[in-house]
Amino acid sequence: MKKTCSWPNGNPLMQAYHDEEWCVPSYDDRYIFELLTLEGAQAGLSWQIVLSKRAGYQEAFQHFDIAYCAELTDADLQTIKEQYHVIKHLAKLESVRTNARAILNIQEEFGSFSDFLWRYVDGTPIINHWENEGEIPAQTALSKQISTDLKKRNFKFVGPVTTYSFMQAIGLVDDHIRMCAFHTANRVRAK
Repeated sequence: MKKTCSWPNGNPLMQAYHDEEWCVPSYDDRYIFELLTLEGAQAGLSWQIVLSKRAGYQEAFQHFDIAYCAELTDADLQTIKEQYHVIKHLAKLESVRTNARAILNIQEEFGSFSDFLWRYVDGTPIINHWENEGEIPAQTALSKQISTDLKKRNFKFVGPVTTYSFMQAIGLVDDHIRMCAFHTANRVRAK
């Protein structure tokens, strides 16, 4: 029997996310913005709840078109809150607009949001080799640094714990347990 991370807990949506997306390096600004939004939406909730609403978020925010999201009005956000299958927390929904605007500023300065983020790890993912999930930290010195830097740039819902989850989500760090078939070392060997 293959050993794998246990956190998907048999849920098909969680398992698909674990197998296909979690800790896989991404360089696409739109996708990175989507994961930043979803991780921020998770604050105080379970990841399973957030994933169950992902399609609603994609529909409401035009598949995370950054320029579109930056132009949303208060009325637009209220409509999204009332009419779409999203988490109904207005400050979290407002953060989509705020964070989109911050990303546009970063794109102007760094070329892409991806380039801005990947410079924290010199373009190379941090590959951890945990034996069990209990060893995985909730935050690190690097997630605290990135969180602080994002907050200085007006990002919202980017505390150090959320930022660490975001780092995992976009593959800046690989926190699959060492024996998991989806750990970077095991994926490389399987090719």
